[in-house]
Amino acid sequence: MATTSTTGSTLLQPLSNAVQLPIDQVNFVVCQLFALLAAIWFRTYLHSSKTSSFIRHVVATLLGLYLALFCFGWYALHFLVQSGISYCIMVIIGVENTHNPMMIITQKITSLAYEIHDGMFRKDEELTPSQRGLAVRRMPSLLEYLSYNCNFMGILAGPLCSYKDYITFIEGRSYQVTQSGTSSREELHWERAEPSPNVAVIQKLLVCGLSLFFHLTICNTFPVEHNIDERFQAAAWWPAKVIYLYVSLLAARPKYYFAWTLADAINNAAGFGFRGYDRNGEARWDLISNLRIQQIEMSTSFKMFLDNWNIQTALWLKRVCYERASWSPTIQTFVLSAIWHGVYPGYYLTFLTGVLMTLAARAVRNNVRHYFTEPPHLKLLYDVITWIITQITISYTVVPFVLLSIKPSLMFYSSWYYCLHIVGILVLLLLPVKKAQRGKNTQENVQLSRSKKFDEREYSLGQNSFSTTNNVCSQNQEVASRHSSLNQ
Repeated sequence: MATTSTTGSTLLQPLSNAVQLPIDQVNFVVCQLFALLAAIWFRTYLHSSKTSSFIRHVVATLLGLYLALFCFGWYALHFLVQSGISYCIMVIIGVENTHNPMMIITQKITSLAYEIHDGMFRKDEELTPSQRGLAVRRMPSLLEYLSYNCNFMGILAGPLCSYKDYITFIEGRSYQVTQSGTSSREELHWERAEPSPNVAVIQKLLVCGLSLFFHLTICNTFPVEHNIDERFQAAAWWPAKVIYLYVSLLAARPKYYFAWTLADAINNAAGFGFRGYDRNGEARWDLISNLRIQQIEMSTSFKMFLDNWNIQTALWLKRVCYERASWSPTIQTFVLSAIWHGVYPGYYLTFLTGVLMTLAARAVRNNVRHYFTEPPHLKLLYDVITWIITQITISYTVVPFVLLSIKPSLMFYSSWYYCLHIVGILVLLLLPVKKAQRGKNTQENVQLSRSKKFDEREYSLGQNSFSTTNNVCSQNQEVASRHSSLNQ
């Protein structure tokens, strides 16, 4: 019989027993599927052209709280308590004091706290282009705040979105086009035909189906725990250990692909996530997408993997930590990521190892890559070798994240003689390391400027921009910023 321990509803216990999955997992999947249907209804019957923003906020909030109550029972009070306390702090103490005390509460609360601080208490010239675009210039109402934090589309699995993007969606301004008029201060606004998200939703649901299939059929066949099995360690030769390490961590990823892609599809089905048009005039629904599977599996650098895995969390870490840190931003960002994930020692081992691997990979890339850019067959050889090294390094790094406990994690690293840790330290000691440049007058801003101009040409199709705050230009600016400041 499947696990019956849950603080949420036990209504689906018979289904849980039938499919032999824990009741909390069954509740999560069923609620997400319900949210998908609710999102279609929300876009159809509560479209911004048919009802007010107030009604959309109320319905999104109530549905979200209901799903949380069904999944978590009385634990769902945490959503209201965290949001309520945070809002009271902003109202009573003042928004100028809210950007530090709530650092680790939730992604949305900390993001909004910084966005309000940037918009109301910092000068524009002090902000980076992405901070300027996301800055909130007025205090949200309580309903807007609850709707942003507790809406049914993202309360169970996210993904994180900026407050301004969410409000733009609720108010129906996602498809508004802005173009300069005859006067430099004059702007003309009109609505484009609203693109349908149906194709994007169907494609993402197919990915969900495949991911769920692979998770149910392959994950149990290649458990990560087998890497520390004493008989396996004693009998297997090194190539077999390396191959199994890669395969077992590869098999662990589909569950994340399923959860994050389904969450993205739910938001798209509600009409949220539109990012503009590509050069062929096709609508893009990846504004808040959380991963790019092809780029993950074909990553040729540690950073390329991180840039395409849990994208919105990476952007959150950059916004609230990396670009605001006064010293060692890479180390501070990895430590914050570990704290945010939870208290398991395995998280800290993974992210501290990640710091070493990131710095070492950056040093190797800066000192070696330029020798392999030409001719094409040499670059291909370099890409193949770096792909193999990256996949092994990523797998080696994240084993403690899966094992969670300190003893099995150290047992795994001991069985590998801490070899990649040693290699990383030697690389940092022997190779010159370029210090990452940050600030307004560095090459980063040149790249941001070029990225902005390119994206405006590519996605606006002759128009100046879409009113979505964190739209095509904003996210690509952030990607350019991360490539510049964290360049490997």
